[in-house]
Amino acid sequence: MSDEAAAPPPIDRRMLEALVCPMTHAPLTYDAEAQELICKAAHLAYPIRGGIPIMLEAEARKLD
Repeated sequence: MSDEAAAPPPIDRRMLEALVCPMTHAPLTYDAEAQELICKAAHLAYPIRGGIPIMLEAEARKLD
């Protein structure tokens, strides 16, 4: 299996600019390596699975 086949699908930058944290409505930052959207205000990291952001609090990882 090549590295390209294992790479996650690209994220649309326009979509990222439009998304905000569902908890705080604060802007998000994209962590490409971890495939997460980070909300510093809520101290949460929302996963991106198959190129789709999972914007549910129950799915978010708490940040230290």
